[in-house]
Amino acid sequence: MTRPDSIAEAKKHLENFLADGAHGEMDWLETSAERRGDPRALWSEVRSVILLGLNYGPDEKDPLAILKRRDRGAISVYARSDDYHEIIKPRLKTIARWLAQNGGGDVKVFVDTAAVMEKPLAQAAGLGWQGKHTNLVSREYGSWLFLGAIFTTLELPYDGATEDHCGRCRACVDVCPTAAFPAPYHLDARRCISYLTIEHKGPIPREFRAAIGNRIYGCDDCLAVCPWNKFAQIGRDAKFAARETLRAPKLSELARLDDAAFRAMFSKTAVKRAGRDRFVRNVLIAIGNSGDAALAIEAQRLLDDGSPLVRGAAVWALSRLMPRDKLKQLRNGESDASVNDEWAAALA
Repeated sequence: MTRPDSIAEAKKHLENFLADGAHGEMDWLETSAERRGDPRALWSEVRSVILLGLNYGPDEKDPLAILKRRDRGAISVYARSDDYHEIIKPRLKTIARWLAQNGGGDVKVFVDTAAVMEKPLAQAAGLGWQGKHTNLVSREYGSWLFLGAIFTTLELPYDGATEDHCGRCRACVDVCPTAAFPAPYHLDARRCISYLTIEHKGPIPREFRAAIGNRIYGCDDCLAVCPWNKFAQIGRDAKFAARETLRAPKLSELARLDDAAFRAMFSKTAVKRAGRDRFVRNVLIAIGNSGDAALAIEAQRLLDDGSPLVRGAAVWALSRLMPRDKLKQLRNGESDASVNDEWAAALA
């Protein structure tokens, strides 16, 4: 529980983040900045903010082991199950209704999609602290927590903020494959694999493609290496259990997904928000990083895909798996400028 005016420093940090352009294409962060910086700007009547965390700790000893299986795709732990938005919001509403019925006042509930800075509010409410990777860390659950918020007009007893317990540790900063942390506690989303594979709409910048490896949706590296995970617990909620089909899906099969098959495979998951074309773009980057020449046939088939985004990624993947002379023979009469740029780079 915390006061709505408890995150003044977070507002300043957000302003600096936006001024640096570190939010990339996430324009919604800029347009909603004023409301994010102060919960009272979102709802003027709020007097108390209740933050709740739900553990989704993975059942694997090493969530990063999948990165060594280059013929498979690595999907972030949180996205391997049903979409957390759809699970958490009804539960928050149940708690909020109970609060309103027993304590009076009005309530509103938020899960990630609204202009609410859940992580700094959670730190102010005593759930944990924002680590050097900017995510919340709990002494009890480590890095694996979903967050939700209940705003209420009631004035309730407030909890004290959690102190930072990162100490001198830099594990999360140093492990990042794309150096997305220019300094501890500072994230440049434009370099973050989660941003690049989920939020970024165009071709992934060439400088980051090799570092992405086989990560096809999100990235868990900075979360997984946190030493506080020694206290982490396996999530006990069956709805957050990973779907077996999403633990280590074959790249060869994912590359064959059309829009209908993509929607069917990722129904009710967070992955669906990326859309088929962006997702297959990611799969092709992983194919290019696989070192497996047998996967070249999948990339070659996608040279004629309806999406320029996919065709361009297919060119890059083939440039990594196929000799230049054979690649040159595949050059077709491409009409899209961005794909022609990929061909020019591949054949340079």
